[in-house]
Formats: sequence, C-alpha cells, structure tokens
Amino acid sequence: MFTKRRLTVFLSDTLLISIALCLAFLLRFDFTIPPQQLDLFWECLLVVMIVKPLVFVVTGFYNSLWRYASVQDAVEILKGVTLSSFLAVSSVFFLRQFTPIPRSIFVLDWILLFALMAASRLLWRLWRETYVVSRSGEGPRTLIVGAGEAGSLLLKEIRRQPHAAYRVIGFVDDDPDKKGMKLHGIPVLGSSKQLKALIVANEIEDVVIAMPSADGKTLRGIMDSCKNANVTFKTLPSIGELIDGTLTVSQIKNVEIEDLLGRESVVLDRELIGCYLTGKRVLVSGAGGSIGSEICRQVAQFSPAKLILLDQAETPLYEIEKELIARFPDVRIMPLIADVRDRDKIMRAFEEFTPEVVFHAAAYKHVPMMEYNPTQAVLNNVFGSRNIADAAHQFKTGNLVMISTDKAVNPTNVMGATKRAAEIYIQALSRISSTRFTTVRFGNVLGSNGSVIPLFKEQIAKGGPVTVTDKRVIRYFMTIPEATQLVLQAGSMGSGSAILVLDMGDPVRIIDLAEELIRLSGLTPYEDIDIVVTGLRPGEKLFEELLIDGEGILPTTHSKIKVLAPVHIDMQPVRDELDRLYEVTRSHSVHELMESLKRLVPEFKPSYSFIGEAPPTFQRVRPDLFPPRPFSFAKVLPLRKA
Repeated sequence: MFTKRRLTVFLSDTLLISIALCLAFLLRFDFTIPPQQLDLFWECLLVVMIVKPLVFVVTGFYNSLWRYASVQDAVEILKGVTLSSFLAVSSVFFLRQFTPIPRSIFVLDWILLFALMAASRLLWRLWRETYVVSRSGEGPRTLIVGAGEAGSLLLKEIRRQPHAAYRVIGFVDDDPDKKGMKLHGIPVLGSSKQLKALIVANEIEDVVIAMPSADGKTLRGIMDSCKNANVTFKTLPSIGELIDGTLTVSQIKNVEIEDLLGRESVVLDRELIGCYLTGKRVLVSGAGGSIGSEICRQVAQFSPAKLILLDQAETPLYEIEKELIARFPDVRIMPLIADVRDRDKIMRAFEEFTPEVVFHAAAYKHVPMMEYNPTQAVLNNVFGSRNIADAAHQFKTGNLVMISTDKAVNPTNVMGATKRAAEIYIQALSRISSTRFTTVRFGNVLGSNGSVIPLFKEQIAKGGPVTVTDKRVIRYFMTIPEATQLVLQAGSMGSGSAILVLDMGDPVRIIDLAEELIRLSGLTPYEDIDIVVTGLRPGEKLFEELLIDGEGILPTTHSKIKVLAPVHIDMQPVRDELDRLYEVTRSHSVHELMESLKRLVPEFKPSYSFIGEAPPTFQRVRPDLFPPRPFSFAKVLPLRKA
C-alpha cells in the first residue's frame, strides 16, 4: 500500500528515470539529438517510464526507510536499476524487431539512473541530519567517551532521531592519533585524563561512555571525572549485546556494578555448541530460576527441536515460557511443573519427552537458609540431582550438564556439602553410563536470586545501612549471561565424568562492591549511607575455593574453561551411603544426617555442631549460644531474631 511518503518517493524516482534517459541521449549525441533518432528516443522513454517504475514496485523497492540509507541500500538500488534496465532494453529491442540501436545509450542510462537515485537518497539523509535533526537537537550538551565503532554507532543513531535526546559536542578518546580528528563531523577534543577540563570548558551536561569493552579501572576513572565535574554519566550495553552491530538510544543506561567488574566478553564456539543443541530435545531443570531461565534463553538461540522447561514454581515458569514464546516463536516450548525430588514424576517426564540434552540447574543455593533447613537441602540438591541423573542414564540422554558451585570445594556449609555429594554421585554414575555427564563449577553470579547485589540495592533504596558480614570476605563473581554462555560451551566439551571450572577472574571484596554500589547511586559511603559489619552468617567462609586438594587442573580448548583431572569413584560405596543418608533425612535426624554427609564428603568440615534433635527449621548453628539441653522453641526463636 502506497503511503503519502512512498508515493512522493515513487514520483521522484519516475522523474529521475526520465532525466537519466534524456541525459543518456544528450551525452551520446553531443547534446543534439539527430531528427532520425527522435523516434527511438520517444519509444525508449515510453518503455522505461512503464517498465522501470513497475519493476521498482514489484521488487519492494519502496519498503526501505531511506532516512537510514546505507551501503546495503546502495547495493539494493544497484540491483533494482540493473534488473529494470535489462528488462527495458529487452523490451525496446523486441519492439524495434532487434534493429541496430546505439547500445551506449543504455549503458549511459544505467549509470546515470543509479547515480541519480543513490545521490537522491544520500542528499535526503544529509539534509535531514544536517538541518532537520540539528535544529531539533534541544537535548543536553553531551560528550561521547570513545571515538571507536561504538561511538560511531551511537552518534549515527542519535542523529537519526527526529528529536535528538543528546546534542553531541565532541568525542573523548585516549588514542593520540585521533586527537584533533573528526568523526562524522564531530571533533575529538582530547583524552579521558582531560575529561573534567573538557566538561567545564564546553559546558557539558551529559557524558555517555561508548566503550563496551573497557575494564573496571578505566570506567571508575571516567566516573570520578564526571562526578568531580558534577555531570551525569551513562554507558552503552556490553559488547555482547552490541555484537550484531545495532544500537538504539534507548539502550543507553546507567552504569551498573556489572560494568565496573570489567570482565572480557565471552567468545563462543557457536558451531561446536550448535552440534549438540540444534534440532535436539533439550530439558532445563530449574528453568524459572535466574540461572535456569538464562540457560533457556541461550539454548533457544540455537533452534532446538523442543525446549522443555521444568520447575516446581508456577509463576516463574509462566514468565519464562511467555518470554521465550515471544522472542523465539519458531521454537517449541513445553513448560512442565515438576519437583526434582519427585522421582516418579521425573522418570515419567523423561520417558515421555526423551530429552537428548539436559541442563540441571534446579538447586537450593542460599547458604544460611540451608543451614536452618539441612534436610530440604539434602532432598533437593542430592536426591533431586540423583533423580535427574538416574533418569538421564535410564533413558539414554546424550548429554547432562549439572550446575555446581565453588562452595562444593572443601565445604563448611550444608549447601556446599550437598552440591559436592551430587558431584560425587554423577562422577560415579558416569563410569557405568552411556550418558555424557559434565559438571560445571563456578562462583557467585551477579544479579541472581539470593545474590548480594539485589540486597545491597534494596538497603540503599531504604536509606541504609548496607550490611556486610566481614570486611575481609572476598568472592568470585560472574554476570548471568557470561556464566550461562560458558555453561553451554562447557557442555560441548566435557567427556564423561568431567568437572569443568570456569575462569572467575580476580576475586572481589564484598565491602568494595557495597561502596561502589553506593557511589553508583549518587551517594557517598559512610556519609550518606553507612556500612555495618554484622559478622559471618551460618556456614559462610571468608573466601571460596575452586579446587579440592588433589584435583589437578588442565587447560581446555577454551581459555575461560579448565578441566579437573579425572577421579576414580566406585558406585557401590556411594550408593550405599546415599541410601543411609536418605533414611536419616526422611527421619529428620539432623545429627545422623550431618555424620552421613561427612562420610560421603570427607572434606566437609562444618564450622559448628548441630545439637540435639530439634526440627531442622529451628536448628541453631552457634553452640556457644545453644548449649546441650532439651530442645525449646523459647530458647531458639530469640536467638534467630538476634
């Protein structure tokens, strides 16, 4: 359907078609068309005025947005002009019964028409960006930090907006060769070391950091300069989000703590991942969780035959199903409400859907919560994992990838011990199974459910204080997309019983994270928002490890993934101990549960002893405050509150 705009473009192109032919004849005959060639001219004009516009319409020539004209659009113009010229010439030769005609006319016509049409699009875009956009650019005076590809994309996108949100005054870049140069007509004013002076000298109101791959130290320096100059600052998405080369002004965002970590983008071997995901039936347990849902998003990009979302929580499962259906309409999505602890349900699910690849992300991960609920930690993390692994083994699943944690290394808490027990069982089972089992072990994930970052943000929003358990506590951190992308890569690399460890980078002090989050909120630590040290919570360690003594670590083909040396584990002793663990767990005998976990995981060294036979929910974890005596709710509840 022709809109007013499309009709205008169509009529202007029709005019250009006639102009191109007239110029072609004039050039061919030195600007004086011989009388004997006038009949040819009128015939050619009639043909091109019918054939060429018709070809342009039929080929969808007017479906492009010419305000965004680019090199690709020039290629489309070339194709359209070439096809229409060929058909027009053929028609002229047919009408004149193939009598000799000066062929140079048609060559000139083809060249001139392409030049005129390409120039018309270019001139329209130049006029619009120079006059229409510039005159409507009433946004704040802005500096773009980074005169590279991202900065170029950003400036182009800003100029395309009819009412620009930013009025770009200049660029800032640390490359000395760029100083004094211009990018799309905008000068590079200096380096980031001069940022504060440039902000003041040019009366800058906003700074946009267009450096998606910058490290945390660089970003902090730029942020400090902006704060000292009292201007607002924003940044672009990560380089992974810009990998397709597209950018919109709406993607400009506030600097987040993930940006300050400055972790390098993950480079994936997509061909290798596609080999075991594309066209396969894939099941993700814990699909409604922060890790599981991101695994679902990443897997869906590889076009599986079916994606089965398994979770016991209805609402999160509904949300991720709705999102995936909208984003990946061609992928068959099957939401399945099931509890991994329900062995019969899991077996029936595997029998019905026969998944070829399984990502097991369902687990209880909150350390202090599991200290108060050890039986549930065991039932979910140990026996839920055993149910999934046994189902994969029985129904001959090709690949199973289990998500583990650095807290499984020399665990001092129930959660870590249960994850290590699951690792041990899967390693033992892999020796007798045709399924390729892979365990992926990594640390904390920024923004995941139960992570410290959302807690800090909530505390800051309430005016503080921000609570830190100990000033010495350090942790390894990854972003959710980075962790899940590496999980997918690891799944393509593991050979039976392998435990893969992700490169977590440098450890980060939790108190430093708290201070950075307060600064990112525009506040000053210890002045506007206080930071209070509360002491380690039940089961917490000052630092986490990634290796158990005796576990050798070997490189893989991916720089961010390491593999632990294989360990020989016999199935029968593990199965016998798991049977005993299940019995004591169902009987709520917490003391025997802990003893069984210690036998199953010899390196498990809890930092306390469970006293008495109190129900797990009310177990107190500090013996000095809970002396050996008959259990009393009155004794426990005030202590939990404290």
